[in-house]
Amino acid sequence: MTTTNPIPDPATAAHVRVVLVAITKHGAAQVAALAQALPQASVCVAAKFAPLMGALQNPVQAYEGAFKDEIARLFAEFDQIVFFVSLGAVVRLIAPHLKSKDEDPGVLVVDDAAAFVIPVLSGHVGGANAWAEKIAALLQATPVLTTASDVGKTIPVDILGRELGWAVECPKINITRVSAHVVNGEPIALVQEAGSRRWWTRATPLPASIHVFERMSDVQRERFKACLWVTRAEVDAACWAQWHEALVLYRPPLGQEAEA
Repeated sequence: MTTTNPIPDPATAAHVRVVLVAITKHGAAQVAALAQALPQASVCVAAKFAPLMGALQNPVQAYEGAFKDEIARLFAEFDQIVFFVSLGAVVRLIAPHLKSKDEDPGVLVVDDAAAFVIPVLSGHVGGANAWAEKIAALLQATPVLTTASDVGKTIPVDILGRELGWAVECPKINITRVSAHVVNGEPIALVQEAGSRRWWTRATPLPASIHVFERMSDVQRERFKACLWVTRAEVDAACWAQWHEALVLYRPPLGQEAEA
């Protein structure tokens, strides 16, 4: 059994370490403008462009030498890295440093015209999707989200209830298998026996393929491809055997009201 501890909402958590990165004069000017709206963010630019940062209150890191030598440090020191660098260049720069979606920081790319914000890495678990929407709003740009649950406006299985403090409890293979069923629009049972009911935060209605129940005993296994179960109850071996890799558990914190 693998248990994932609850992670704060990446777009609002005060402790999230964000850095805005540029390697060209034009990119540095864009970074300087965005940094004013993100006073908690650090800035990383080539030393020769540091004077363009003017009177910013943000911490400014000016590097000398090859930019590729900065990537390992950025990965170690920050949770979200926002590159004002071409997408292809970013992919090549970060490739040698990738570990897993549970460890890698969120990586975002803003195009040269600041018209699009693209989450490249760790969109869900790492929070890059949420930050792409936040930064796009500040820039009046378009966030380019490519993760299936965001495009399809359905449940992101791996982070459902994260902003409410829910912990995910199941083997990782279950998250992968159940996520596939969800994004493919197959019938899913969502059983909520505990926790806040304010887990659906999209502006669109809950997809018709998601069927909500108040008790696990009401769910007919043969009708559903998978089950998302929000509960504090102990789950016995028979239940795991019945659902096998089609069950994901969410554990809301004690005392959380099950408000409508």
